[in-house]
Amino acid sequence: MDSHIATSRTGTLAQVVLDRPQALNALSLGMVRDLYRALTAWRADPAVQAVAIRSSSPRAFCAGGDLRFFHEACRAGLHGGAEALEDFFTEEYRLDHLIHHYPKPWLVLMDGIVMGGGMGMAQGGASCVRVVTERARMAMPEVNIGLFPDVGGGRFLSRLPDHVGLYLALSGEALSAADAVRIGLADFLLPSARMPALLDALQQAGDGDVRACIAEAAVSVADADWIEEEGLSANRSAIAQHFAQDSVAAIADSLRRDDSPFARRTLAAMMQRSPLMLCVTFRQLKRARELSLADCLRMERSMIRHCFDHDEVLEGIRAAIIDKDRQPRWQPAHLDAVTETMVERFFEPAWPAHLHPLRDLA
Repeated sequence: MDSHIATSRTGTLAQVVLDRPQALNALSLGMVRDLYRALTAWRADPAVQAVAIRSSSPRAFCAGGDLRFFHEACRAGLHGGAEALEDFFTEEYRLDHLIHHYPKPWLVLMDGIVMGGGMGMAQGGASCVRVVTERARMAMPEVNIGLFPDVGGGRFLSRLPDHVGLYLALSGEALSAADAVRIGLADFLLPSARMPALLDALQQAGDGDVRACIAEAAVSVADADWIEEEGLSANRSAIAQHFAQDSVAAIADSLRRDDSPFARRTLAAMMQRSPLMLCVTFRQLKRARELSLADCLRMERSMIRHCFDHDEVLEGIRAAIIDKDRQPRWQPAHLDAVTETMVERFFEPAWPAHLHPLRDLA
């Protein structure tokens, strides 16, 4: 199984390079397993003081999971030889949990697209230092394909200010690098031209303060007049107003009453998504706000099992990746046809608690 990652160590800095550029570094099961093995080994190695992860390509840090693999495995059936699909999500979520609790600085150097599984690796705990270049575009667009923002997305999105996380989850829209720093999904903004020098400095930092090393190379968002803006900051008050509603239908109604370009654009984006998975995602973020990471990942692991027992994700991937007709036939097709029973089934336990594949996460 080709993992498409390279690992190395120079001095006290260990490095992971994601190297699957033709697939925008979409994660495979092999990549997840090799990452987990490397991080586990470095965690116990006193010679390693920090770990950095980056991409070999400026196009993407990581665009998420391998959707073609998901589609093929789902068509084979969860109980008909698609064990790898089950293993992928269980092991990816274990990797995210390991990263979140990693005892050494985890330096995420993000250039280009950062989506889904890439975001899961970037939203770690106290040891995580997140660096974005001007080319970074961050998103959790899973509703586009009939899924929900997983990899702990319920937890880190629900904790963003002013309902921005719910906006990102329901619209699937991408953030600029500057806005990612402003709302707390990244820590430092670094011109891409400075990345090689930063890597050299980190390799020579020894057991010094790697965060200070990065801060010295980074630039202030306020001074980054060279970066292309996406406009999130200009619409923060509108997001806070519209996405404070108590249901997806109420959010849509609020947007309809607003004739601004932002409201029209956001409503149009939401209306292209699966109505069912919009409602499931809304419920997910509401529940995840009160959960620990381990409990959030356990909830999302059960949700994923239910998703791949449902045709919505197959249809979403077909329309976006397989046939590329961009015309998904969602079931149901309209928000007003989504019932409480439909939504709640995604939150039912998929296994007894003592058999849950993530039961041992602390």
